[in-house]
Amino acid sequence: MNRIGLIVAGALIALMLVASTLFVVDQRQVGVVYALGEIKDVITEPGLKFKLPPPFQNVVFLDRRVQTLDSPETRPIFTAEKKSLVIDWLVKWRLSDPKQFIRNNGADFRNLESRLAPVVQAAFNEEITRRDVRGVLATEREKVMLDVRTRLADEAKSFGIEIVDVRIKRVDFVADITDSVYRRMESERKQVANELRSQGAAEGEKIRADADRQREVIIAEAYRDAQKIKGEGDAKASALYADAFGRDAQFAQFYRSLEAYRATFRSKGDVMVLDSGSDFFRAMRGSGSAPAAASPAARK
Repeated sequence: MNRIGLIVAGALIALMLVASTLFVVDQRQVGVVYALGEIKDVITEPGLKFKLPPPFQNVVFLDRRVQTLDSPETRPIFTAEKKSLVIDWLVKWRLSDPKQFIRNNGADFRNLESRLAPVVQAAFNEEITRRDVRGVLATEREKVMLDVRTRLADEAKSFGIEIVDVRIKRVDFVADITDSVYRRMESERKQVANELRSQGAAEGEKIRADADRQREVIIAEAYRDAQKIKGEGDAKASALYADAFGRDAQFAQFYRSLEAYRATFRSKGDVMVLDSGSDFFRAMRGSGSAPAAASPAARK
């Protein structure tokens, strides 16, 4: 039993030793082999690799993919015209020289980012202070990013990395300037709105005045046409009455007497004191001629 146990223990120890000499390099990584604290080899090809067991050799893996560094803080930068801007930026970088990277930063990427961020910020300061606000915001924005990337190229080599891209995410004024800009924009918008309201009110009054004028003209023309038609009707009626009365004077006189009676006795409350032999009642007495009293004065 002791012999079998020793064999099993020896096999396990041998297996552990063999396992400690094997490691796998992923295609997304770089393997850095240390020998007694010094870099012995850098393995960039993926696959199964061999090394001496610890403590003679050990392996550190570094990510070879593109990394992103965002601006850690937003500090104001003065332009050529002394306007204060806040720039948010990002830098895309990747590992290019693992040995140089480890010598300067160790194996932790956070060490690199803490050292690279001030360098990027200084490069942006140099480029922004040479341009005005319009150039930074619009006309020279691409040029700023390109110049910053050019400035960082040499610095990146000392860090053992390669700068892939530099981008400006956001450009804004500092808070107090932004507030004043917004207030001025709000004031301008209110002024424009008030002008539009005034113009609308003036146009409304003009339209209402024109409508009132057209209404008065239409009413006046309608009244004129109505009076004209009424006058023409009265003239035709008078002509017809004159023609009818002219054909039979006695009938005309009788008709006028009836009209006088109708006008006089229209209401039960009307009272008239006359002599029964008055000419006003001639038509009632059956006389062939009408009384002269059938005049407007007699009706009163």
